[in-house]
Amino acid sequence: MTLWPEPPPPASHATDWNAFKAEIAPVETIDEPALVRQKSRDFYWYSPILKRQLGKHFGDLIAIPKDEAEVIKVAAACARRRIPLTVRGAGTGNYGQAMPLAGGVILDMTAMDKIVSLDEGALRVQPGIKLIDLEAQTVPQGWELRFHPSTRRTATIGGFIAGGSSGIGSINFGVLRDRGTVRALRVVTVEETPRIVVLEGDDVQKVVHAYGTNGIVTELDIALARTWPWAECIASFKDFMGAVRFAQALCEADAIVKKEVAPIDWGAAKHFKPLVGHLREGEAIVILTLAEPSLEPFKDLLAEHGGTCVFERPMGDGAGDIPPLYEFTWNHTTLQILKTDKTITYLQTLFPPPDHVKLVEKMWKHFGDEVVMHLEFVRLQGKVGCFGLQVVRYTTPERLKEIIDFHNANGCPIFDPHTFLLEDGGMRVVDEAQYEFKRAADPHGLLNPFKMRAWAERTPTEGKWAEVKL
Repeated sequence: MTLWPEPPPPASHATDWNAFKAEIAPVETIDEPALVRQKSRDFYWYSPILKRQLGKHFGDLIAIPKDEAEVIKVAAACARRRIPLTVRGAGTGNYGQAMPLAGGVILDMTAMDKIVSLDEGALRVQPGIKLIDLEAQTVPQGWELRFHPSTRRTATIGGFIAGGSSGIGSINFGVLRDRGTVRALRVVTVEETPRIVVLEGDDVQKVVHAYGTNGIVTELDIALARTWPWAECIASFKDFMGAVRFAQALCEADAIVKKEVAPIDWGAAKHFKPLVGHLREGEAIVILTLAEPSLEPFKDLLAEHGGTCVFERPMGDGAGDIPPLYEFTWNHTTLQILKTDKTITYLQTLFPPPDHVKLVEKMWKHFGDEVVMHLEFVRLQGKVGCFGLQVVRYTTPERLKEIIDFHNANGCPIFDPHTFLLEDGGMRVVDEAQYEFKRAADPHGLLNPFKMRAWAERTPTEGKWAEVKL
C-alpha cells in the first residue's frame, strides 16, 4: 500500500560536464562529490517518510552565479542540453523543496547577496542575501522584515519567498501570499534564449511559494515594517488550554504590540535544554516577542489569565547559552526536540478562525501525548487564527496517515510535511497560475523536476528525467 507518492529512482545526468563548465564560463562551479552532496540537502529528514524516500538523491554539479548575466548563461546551457536545474538558497527548507531529484545542476544563489535599494520601506534585493544580514542593514534605518522564519540566521530571502509561507511577525502581517508584502519579482526563464520577466502586484503569486519550479528569481521587491525595540519573554501556565486562551486574548489586544505568540505544551517544551532551567516542571509555555513599551500591559493581561513570566530579556541574537527564542518556535521547535529524541516527527495544521480554539482543544484531548501541541498564532485574512506544528510520536506510516486523515476530516486541514510535491504539501489544489507560468517559463520541464504534480499529470515530457506518474 502506497501512502505517499514515491519519487523516481536516484539518477545522475549523463553529460560532458567539462564541456558544460566551459560553455558557462566564467560561472564558478563545484563538482567535488562531498560538496555536491552537501548542497543537495535540506532538512527533509524531519520526516521519516521523506528520509526514506530522498536520502540517495543528489545533483551532479553546483553552479554559483554572481549576477543575473551568469544566471542567464546557466539557464540557456541547461535548456540547450536538457539538463535539470534546481535553484537553491541556504537549503533550510523541510520537505526536499530544493533537493535535485533528477540530478543535474544545482544553482546556488548565495553569491547574489546585495541590497539594491531601500526607499521608505520598499526594499529591492538580490535573492541570496541571508535574512540576518539583510536586517543588519535595514534595522539601523528603522525597517525590518514584516515576518521571518525561525531560520533567520541562516535562510536567504529568495529561499524564503520561494519556499516559505509565514513566520515570526505573521500575527501582524499574515502570510506571504497576502497581497502587498511581495511587491515585484524579476524572474529568468529556462529556455534556449532565456527571457527576463518582471512580475508585479498580484502576478507575483505565480512564483511565490512555488519551490523554484517555474522560474529563477534574480531580484525581489518586498515591503518592510517599522521596527520596534523588541523583548523576548516566556509565560508559564499550569494548563495548556489556559496558555491558548491567554494567547488568543493577547492577539486580540491590539494596543499590545507583539511579533510572536507560540503556545507550546510541556511535552515539547521539556526538550528545550537551553531553556529548561527557566521553565516550571509540567507547565505549558507561551514564547513571546513583544515591543518593550507593551511589557507592562502584557504583564497585567498575563496576571488576569493566571500566567507567570519566567523569562524576559531584550531581543538580540542570543546571549550566552540561550539562542534567540524564535529558534524554539515554528519549525525550530521540531529541530530542538530531534536533538534529544529521534523518534518524533511533526505536522503542519491549520486551525481556522473563528473556531480555532475549540478545534485545538478537540485535537489536544483526542490525541493526548501522541500528538503534542505547538501552536503559532497568526492573522488569517484579518482574523486571529493559528497554525499547529504539532510534535508527533511516530510509530508507523499507516498511523501517521490516520492522524493526518483525522485532522482533515475534522476541519483542521493538514499542509502535509511528509511529501515532496508542491500541491500535496499545500491545500491539495493545483495553482493554475503557477502551472501556466511554468509552461511559459520552463517549457522543457527542467526546473526542480518531480515537485509539481500538475506538470506530471498534464504536460508531455521529454528526456529520461521526465516526471513520473504520481
